[in-house]
Amino acid sequence: MTSIQILLLIAAYFGVLILISYFTGKDDSNDVFFKGKKQSPWYVVAFGMIGASLSGVTFISVPGLIEGQQFAYMQGVFGFFVGYLVVLLVLLPLYYKLNVTSIYQYLEQRFGTVSYKTGAFFFLLSRVTGAAFRLFLVALAMQYIVFEALGVPFWLTVVISIALIWLYTKRGGIKTIVWTDTLQTLAMLTSVIVAIFLIVNKLGWSVTEIFNKDSFKAKSQLFFFDDVNSKIYFWKYFIGGIFITIAMTGLDQDMMQKNLTCKNPSDAKKNMFSMSILLVFVNVIFLSLGALLFIYSEQFGVSIPVVDGKVRTDLLFPEIAMNQGLGLGLQITFLIGLIAAAYSSADSALTSLTTSFSIDFLNIEKLPLAQQKPLRKKVHIGVSLLLIVIVVIFNELEGSVVGNLFKFATFTYGPLLGLFAFGILTKRSIKDNFAWIVGLASIIITYFITELPANFPDSFIGKYAFHWEILPLNGLITFIGLLLISAKAKPNTDL
Repeated sequence: MTSIQILLLIAAYFGVLILISYFTGKDDSNDVFFKGKKQSPWYVVAFGMIGASLSGVTFISVPGLIEGQQFAYMQGVFGFFVGYLVVLLVLLPLYYKLNVTSIYQYLEQRFGTVSYKTGAFFFLLSRVTGAAFRLFLVALAMQYIVFEALGVPFWLTVVISIALIWLYTKRGGIKTIVWTDTLQTLAMLTSVIVAIFLIVNKLGWSVTEIFNKDSFKAKSQLFFFDDVNSKIYFWKYFIGGIFITIAMTGLDQDMMQKNLTCKNPSDAKKNMFSMSILLVFVNVIFLSLGALLFIYSEQFGVSIPVVDGKVRTDLLFPEIAMNQGLGLGLQITFLIGLIAAAYSSADSALTSLTTSFSIDFLNIEKLPLAQQKPLRKKVHIGVSLLLIVIVVIFNELEGSVVGNLFKFATFTYGPLLGLFAFGILTKRSIKDNFAWIVGLASIIITYFITELPANFPDSFIGKYAFHWEILPLNGLITFIGLLLISAKAKPNTDL
C-alpha cells in the first residue's frame, strides 16, 4: 500500500468512530460522560473490554514474546481468569452498593480523605504511564509503516494520534467508548485471524495442522516449572497474573468505569465472567500468531526489524503483514487492527483519567451544575496534552515495552492493592494522614528488594529474577505498613 492509501484508510476508520461519537454524544452531560447513564448492554461492554484489555501491547508485543518465552504468557492468562473471578465476586458488588462514580471514593468512606487522594494519585500515575506506553508502542509502529516515509517526525505522529482520540471522546465520554471499543475489538480480532490464515496458507499448512507441526510445537511450550529463578516460572506468572488482574482491572478506574455503566450488578457480573472466558481463547490466538510469525521469518529469511540499533520483535508482525507480499487484504486488516489496538485502550484511558481527576481532585460533583461541564472539558484537554508529552519522553527510553509497562505497573498499583485489601479484609481504621507515606515507602522498599539479585549475586536470593510477583509483594508491604498505623475500628466503620 502507498502512504496515501494508508492515510485514506486511517481517515475512513476515524470517520466511522466520529460517526459513532455523534450518535452517542448527543447528550454530553457529565452523567453520560462519566457513567453512560448506566444503560450499557452487558454483552456490548464485555466484547468491547476484550479490546481494551488487549490494547496495542497484546496486538504488537505479545506475538513477539514467543522469542525466549514461547507460550509462557498463558500461565499469566490463567491467573487473569482467577483474578477476574475475584473482581466479579468481591469488588463489583462493593462498587454498586456504594454507587460511586470514581471507585476511589470507597477509600474516602473507608479511611478518609488522605487515603482517598493517595489511591486516586497512584491510579493517575499508573494509568498515565500505562496509556503512554501503549500509545508509544503503536505510534512507533505507525511511524515505521507510514509516517517515516512521509517525513513526519515522531512527536507529530503522537500529536495526531491523541488529537483524534480527543475528537471522538470529548462529548460522549464513557458512553461513546463502550461502543467504539466494540468496533475496535472486532477489528483487532479480524486482523489476527486473517493473518493466521494467510501465513498458514503461505507455509503450505492447513489450519487444523498447526498444533501438530513440529516447528510449532518447538515454539509453544506452555508450562515452565523447572527453574524457580526464571521470570517465566509457572507460579510467578500465575500468581502474578491473579494480582495483575485484581489491581489493573478491579482497582483501575479505566476498566471498572465501563463495568459501572451496566444497568445493575447482575449485568456487570455477566459482562465480567464472559469477558474472562473469551480473553483466554483470544490470547491463545495471539500467541499462535506469534509462533507462526517466527516460523515464517525463519522459513522465508525475514529479518526481525532493527530500529535505532535495537532489535524490535514488536515490529515483526508489521514487517510481515506490510512488506512480505501476503496481499492487500492483510495489509488493510492489519492497519485497521493496529489503529484499533492503539485506540481501544488509549481512548478509555483518556476518559477515565478525565473522570478521576475531575471527581477525585477537583470535586466536580460538588460544584454548581453550570461549572461542571466546562471544567470537565478543560480537564479532558489537559490530560490529552499530558499524554503527548509523556509518550514523546518514552521514545527516548530503552527496553521491552511490555516489560517496562508491567514492571512499572506492579510498583504503582501495589499501594492500591494494599489499601483496598486492608479496607476489605479488616475492620481496622488507620491514621489517615500517614497513608501516602505508607504507599510511597512500599514502592521504595519493593524496588530495593527487586534490585537485590543484581547487587548481591552471591546472596541467598542467588540468580532470582523478579516478574509479576512484584505486585503482590508490593501490596503485602503496603498492607503491613497500614497495619502498623492502624487501630481497632470505630463503631461507624462498617465498609
